[in-house]
Amino acid sequence: MKTKGALIWKLGCGFSVDEIEVGDPVTDEVQIRLHAAGLCHSDYHLTTGATPIGLPALGGHEGAGVVTKVGKNVTGITEGDHVILGFIPACGQCPPCLKGYRSLCDRGAMLLGGKAIADGTSRVHAGSTEVSPMNLLGTFAPYMTVHKDSVVKIDHDIAFETAAIMGCAVPTGFGSATNVARVHPGETVVIVGVGGIGMSALQGAAISGAKTVVAIDPNEWKRNQALKFGATHAYPSMTEAIAPVIDLTCGVMADKTIIAVGDMKGEYIEEALTLTTKTGTCVVTGMGSMTDVDVKLNLSLFCMLQKTLKGNIFGGGCSHVETPKLVSLYKSGLLELDEMITTTYSLECINDGYQDMLDGKNIRGVIKFTEADW
Repeated sequence: MKTKGALIWKLGCGFSVDEIEVGDPVTDEVQIRLHAAGLCHSDYHLTTGATPIGLPALGGHEGAGVVTKVGKNVTGITEGDHVILGFIPACGQCPPCLKGYRSLCDRGAMLLGGKAIADGTSRVHAGSTEVSPMNLLGTFAPYMTVHKDSVVKIDHDIAFETAAIMGCAVPTGFGSATNVARVHPGETVVIVGVGGIGMSALQGAAISGAKTVVAIDPNEWKRNQALKFGATHAYPSMTEAIAPVIDLTCGVMADKTIIAVGDMKGEYIEEALTLTTKTGTCVVTGMGSMTDVDVKLNLSLFCMLQKTLKGNIFGGGCSHVETPKLVSLYKSGLLELDEMITTTYSLECINDGYQDMLDGKNIRGVIKFTEADW
C-alpha cells in the first residue's frame, strides 16, 4: 500500500515526510496501522550517522497500533488486536536466547540491515528505492509490515500513546534498574540523565525500594520533574553531585549508578564510577556514536575497588516478558507513564519534536496518527 513516512535521505538533514510503499505481510508477518510512535534519541542518532544505517532510512522503533492483516503461519495474533512493537524480535532459539538473554538475540545483527527477517527482501520502498526501516520496524509511518516476533499484544483499554513508550523507553530504563543494576531495597541509586529512559530507570529504582534516588541532569525543568517521579535529590552535573552523595551516604557512595543520557560520551564513565561505591555497579544505558572508542577510566581504582561496569540493551529483558509486568505496574498506579508524555506531534512536525528533545523540553515526545494519516 502507498502511505507516507519520515525518511532520512542524507545525514545532518533531519527527517523528510515522503510517500512510501509498504508491502503486504508474507508468512510469519503482520501489518499494523500505527496510532502512536515515540520520539527516541536512538532514531536521532540515525540522522547524524552516530548509528550507521543504509539510506534512505525510515525512522521509528517505538510504537503502538492495531493489527490490520495477518500472514500465514501467524498464531495468537488476529486482526483488530492492539499491539506494541518490540524492537528486538527475539527468536528464542539462538545461544543468547537459550541462555535467557533474549535482548541479545542474534537477530540483532540484522536490525539495521533493512531486509525483512521472513524472506530477506525489502518491505518498504520509496519509488523504486529500497528503504531501511529502523530495527526492521519504521514506526514513523501510519502503516508497517513486521515479523510476528516484533509484535506484543496489549489490553484494549491502554491508550496508544502510553502503549507506544512501552516499546522502548520504559522497558529499557525500568529494566536497567531492576534487571541489569538489580537495585535492592535500601540502596542509594544515581540516575544520570532523566529523559524518557532515565525517568523510567528512576521509577524502577524507586519501585525496587531504593532509599535514596539521585537524579542528575543539566536541565532544571527535568530535575524538578524527576522529584515528582520519585527522586529524593537532584543535581545539575555528576561533578556537583559528588559532595552531596558523600554526605548522603556517609562517604560510602552510591550502590548503583545508571547512565541514561541521550548521547553517551566516554568521559562520563570515570565520573559515574566516582559516584559508585566499592563493589558497586555502574550501568551504561545511553547510546553514543558507533565510532567512539575512547573511554576515560582510572583502571587502578576500577580494579582495586572491585567495581562493575555493565552494558544494557532493552533493560536486559524481552518485550513479551516485560510488557505484562509493566502493564500491571501501570494499572496499579505504581508506574507513572501518562505523565512522561510531555508533547504530542503530527508526523509532519517530527523535526519540531526532535528539536524540542534536544532543547530539553520533553521527557518523551510522541507522534499521534489520526484518520487523516490512514
